[in-house]
Amino acid sequence: MSEIAPLLHGEDLSSPDAFHAPLHVPSAGDEWWRSSVIYQVYPRSFRDSNGDGMGDLPGITAELAHLAELSIDALWLSPFFTSPQRDGGYDVADYCDVDPLFGTLADFDALVARADSLDIRVIVDLVPNHCSDEHVLFRAALEAPAGSAERAMFIFRDGRGPDGSEPPNNWQSHFGGPAWTRVINADGTPDQWYLHLFDSSQPDFNWDNPAVRAEFERVLRFWLDRGVGGFRVDVAHALIKAEGLPDWGGRADGGSSEGFPGHEAPMFGQKEIHDIYRQWRAILAEYDGERILCAEASIDPLPRLTNWVRSDQMHQAFNFAYLHQPWDAHGLRHVISSSLTAFDAVDAPTTWVLSNHDVVRHASRFGLTDGAPRGGDGIGRADAQPDTATGLARARAASLAMFALPGGIYLYQGEELGLPDHTAMPDDARQDPTFVRTAGERIGRDGCRVPLPWEAGAPSVGFADAEAPVAPWLPQPEGWDDYARDVQSTDPDSTLSLYRTALQLRRDLRLGAGSLSWSREFESSDVVAFRNGEVLVMLNMGEFAAPLPEGTVIAVSTPGSAAGGMLAPDACVWLLAAG
Repeated sequence: MSEIAPLLHGEDLSSPDAFHAPLHVPSAGDEWWRSSVIYQVYPRSFRDSNGDGMGDLPGITAELAHLAELSIDALWLSPFFTSPQRDGGYDVADYCDVDPLFGTLADFDALVARADSLDIRVIVDLVPNHCSDEHVLFRAALEAPAGSAERAMFIFRDGRGPDGSEPPNNWQSHFGGPAWTRVINADGTPDQWYLHLFDSSQPDFNWDNPAVRAEFERVLRFWLDRGVGGFRVDVAHALIKAEGLPDWGGRADGGSSEGFPGHEAPMFGQKEIHDIYRQWRAILAEYDGERILCAEASIDPLPRLTNWVRSDQMHQAFNFAYLHQPWDAHGLRHVISSSLTAFDAVDAPTTWVLSNHDVVRHASRFGLTDGAPRGGDGIGRADAQPDTATGLARARAASLAMFALPGGIYLYQGEELGLPDHTAMPDDARQDPTFVRTAGERIGRDGCRVPLPWEAGAPSVGFADAEAPVAPWLPQPEGWDDYARDVQSTDPDSTLSLYRTALQLRRDLRLGAGSLSWSREFESSDVVAFRNGEVLVMLNMGEFAAPLPEGTVIAVSTPGSAAGGMLAPDACVWLLAAG
């Protein structure tokens, strides 16, 4: 079998005739969020300024200049609010204060000021579906009787069965096990049940109650008054539950029913939810500086997701269809085309993302063999292990291709270093409630949340700014020194250098505000090829080298992979078209 994929028709790919008509035409609007690059920081694992084993706000502030080198527009901070940290801060006990683990409100203000000096906005992660069972409102609800105003802030129900000993319905928690927990009174007698789509320590708010809506409007204004650039809204599709809380035939994180065709999960995607976001959009409009809302909404199909990003609601929504797309050229072309078509229909930008704090990092995901575990359930020591070299090569190629797409880009801390998941983490070190609630059946997300490596050879690989730091809250794997930022900063062939170069080119060439036209030449092959402005992008997802058209190479995912007129497998290249 030939090791070279033949040119399909022999056309000159530098010619405009070699491309279809533009699939995506840029919006007339030039707002920053339409073509933004937003960098996610998971504070617990970014940088530890005091050596206590936990990342913190001063650590983030100290390193913002490094992030500015990535040509980012904004920083998205995962939760740093007061929390018992049973779910990594997504169990909030006080929405208007900083947990002492991370610092103080003064530290937050200093972070915003430093970011502003670097022309970087700060976006706060808001968790409105549920709070911690240590939140003052939930404590009051536990102390109040059934039917009280305090309990009406949450979803309390009587149990089923003659003695109320069965849960109110059959819903399952996203983290495993029942989505209901029964309250036991001080005298030992059983009481009502409360709903928690996630951990039992995370009771769901009752968004049918106007008092809940008023409380979160207060929270929005608290942070907007402190200068934040907007909010990423956690589980944005779950706030309203279907009337009557009917039984459901699947996991709480299933967006649609396999056993109930034509019906939607009763805990997700209810139409009344959009009125909430219309009100939030109006609040943000009262503030200057184009503050934004981004929805974490796991909704299928893509045209339904656009209901969240109409002009009176969210500005952006995460594109999970793109995030979960396997290494396959035909599928990738389809999801890109479908995304641009759907979001263009409502004049909203498509967003592109390959990694975040809830999924296996793409440097590991793309190194898995077919059928191996992927996504939010994690990879453990007993699972098939990724091929490190293949995973990194594909991750670099996928990232370079993504940077050339029009719309918004989300980066997850450490991906610019090519970090893989920690797939060999000892079970006794894991902290994700998913792992605990499923007795290890689902590994969870700890592997993608490991503290970052900053300095090779230093304690905790430079994660902590201390001579004798406490061990990081999650263990770092062997070989982390090879990924350290200081090593990569001086290596022109490193993943960090690739990100710096490509993201600066993306900004200089205004690719985020550009258009996309598919190549006719490769549309049925394992090569994804498109044009954005004067840049021709080729991503080889096949087994064989592919011929390159004439043009000047301005970025390549792996050194030497675009040599001799050929593009190697698992590689991506940007060319300035000849002529």
